[in-house]
Amino acid sequence: MQQKRVEKLMGNRFEFTVLGPDEKWCTEKIDLAIEEIRRIEKLLTTFSTDSVTYEINENAGVRPVKVTEEVFSLIQRCQMISKITQGAFDISYGGIDKKFWNFDLNMTSLPDAETAKKSVALINYENIILDVSEKTVFLKQKGMRIGFGGIGKGYAAEMAKRKLIANGVESGIVNASGDLSAWGYQENGEAWTIGIANPNLRNGIFSTFKITNTAVATSGNYEKFVMIDGKRYSHTIDPKTGFPVSGIKSVTIIAENAEIADALATPVTVMGIEVGLDFINQLKHIGCIIIDDNDTKYFSHNIKLT
Repeated sequence: MQQKRVEKLMGNRFEFTVLGPDEKWCTEKIDLAIEEIRRIEKLLTTFSTDSVTYEINENAGVRPVKVTEEVFSLIQRCQMISKITQGAFDISYGGIDKKFWNFDLNMTSLPDAETAKKSVALINYENIILDVSEKTVFLKQKGMRIGFGGIGKGYAAEMAKRKLIANGVESGIVNASGDLSAWGYQENGEAWTIGIANPNLRNGIFSTFKITNTAVATSGNYEKFVMIDGKRYSHTIDPKTGFPVSGIKSVTIIAENAEIADALATPVTVMGIEVGLDFINQLKHIGCIIIDDNDTKYFSHNIKLT
């Protein structure tokens, strides 16, 4: 039998789909996945004074903070993604001035370039110092902050999937608000059918494709954006310029795991269509679909849609 459950976790809608012998068995497995995501949320949240992320941020410019192997490895992987994307992905974006970029109806003009640049002055992944032998994390500048908004959902989906597989779930989907990981097969023996969100229609899709043992993540500006002089600006900020990105409505990444898919969706948005596609085409086993503001669709070399 197949069982589905929806829960609000990490401030997002998580949907779990599990195949198993009976309802009780499926319920127990989904409970384990939810427990795992709650554990990860406690580690990564910036809203709780108990989290290690909070401690790292509080000690910016003061001292290195000792962290667990899990957190250290995650930050190491984030640093690697920052390097290959040349800073388009950067967990130190937490230092951005929230008052400055408030995507509401009152925002009618863009700031000048100098003010925008100042708002992202503390974003620099190279100032996150990792000590491999001590397992410490140190933010070099006072006021620096890290946040896992660009990778956290994907990481949680991936870890929940691993927990389910370790506990005997051979087929399922963990969907973290569009960042999803699917493995195994449906009850009818077919691969899972996944829809790519249509950025112009809430709950609409423009295409579907079948996947197994694959992850998909979509980053879009169709939920949070502002119109200035007839141009749409996304809530995604370019960490180099301090300006919101424009020109792209959504980026969908298809990869082997949800953490990577989630982490690459935002930098491709920041890079833009040409550079973004060129970047993805250099990576093995990763595909990309971009929809621009005019609804033109762009595909990386290895994408085949049904």
